Amino acid sequence: MDVDARLRELGLELPEPMTPAGNYLPAKAAGDLLYLSGMGPIRPDGTLVAGKVGDGGLDLDTAREAARLTGLQMLAAMRAELGDLDRVRSVVKLFGMVNCRPGFTRTPAVIDGCSDLLVAVLGDRGRGARSAVGMAELPFDIAVEIEAVVQVAP
Repeated sequence: MDVDARLRELGLELPEPMTPAGNYLPAKAAGDLLYLSGMGPIRPDGTLVAGKVGDGGLDLDTAREAARLTGLQMLAAMRAELGDLDRVRSVVKLFGMVNCRPGFTRTPAVIDGCSDLLVAVLGDRGRGARSAVGMAELPFDIAVEIEAVVQVAP
């Protein structure tokens, strides 16, 4: 599968990878695994999708879009590290964190925004194990933060 062709087919353009907010790398390879640091939702205009999901806060659709934007950031980080997204063999694991109000229990539906994007772009290689949890706070009040482990070809 030509991932760049698939991105064009879907009408998607990857953003510039986000700059780390601290003393860490966006991605780190170890053998045939690529570990992606937690990333957040950045709109095309450079603003963050911020706020809590749930009662009186961000709605489910906005939160799903935030997870989708985070998935685009993850793909951009993978491309920057690997040079070519066709080297991605498999998304092994996603860990999705949702900044949510007490009582919000639809965290899996939020993180589906990222999972659905990865499957649309990478096919079955984009489907892996996953956790989706609610958090009381996330850095910069972002709506979601997602990290990943990806298996890559040499």
